[in-house]
Amino acid sequence: MIKYEIGHQLKQIRNDAGWSLSRAANETGVSKAMLGQIERNESSPTISTLWKIATGFHKPLSVFVNDALITEDDESVRSTHISFTHHKHDLKARILFPFDPRFGFELFSIKLDPDQTHISEPHDKGVIEHITVIKGNMEVKLNGEWKKLAEGDVLRFKADQPHEYRNTDKDTTTEFHNLIFYT
Repeated sequence: MIKYEIGHQLKQIRNDAGWSLSRAANETGVSKAMLGQIERNESSPTISTLWKIATGFHKPLSVFVNDALITEDDESVRSTHISFTHHKHDLKARILFPFDPRFGFELFSIKLDPDQTHISEPHDKGVIEHITVIKGNMEVKLNGEWKKLAEGDVLRFKADQPHEYRNTDKDTTTEFHNLIFYT
């Protein structure tokens, strides 16, 4: 089901932009063949690939899931268990609040396996990430420096630069919430 939604949404977004597969490949850094496979539901993208696609189209990641997750009621969003797993299975992301243009953000619950690092490509200019560590310890690399975070710590940073997340624990999965604000 998720694979269909992603492929359908990708094709819709590309058509709305008036882009060929070649142009989409140039803008996203994802090969034309891979984009075509995703659109035809022959391939399910990793979270890293999906981030590249979203960034190339200047869209939030959660636009690739069912729009019905957003209600018109400002006080509630239908619960969802839509998850993405990085190809190395080191990072699992679950959408808590999909992007809603009225509010300008999306919120993820992310789990990072023990002793793992996840490299994130820069987002669009002006994008801000807000990290809240829920469980465990982690580090976030910004401007070449690792910033240590423990359970309960928070960090806000400009995400339009390369950044990395690292679980420094050898035995415990780190869980953190990542609120991504789009300007």
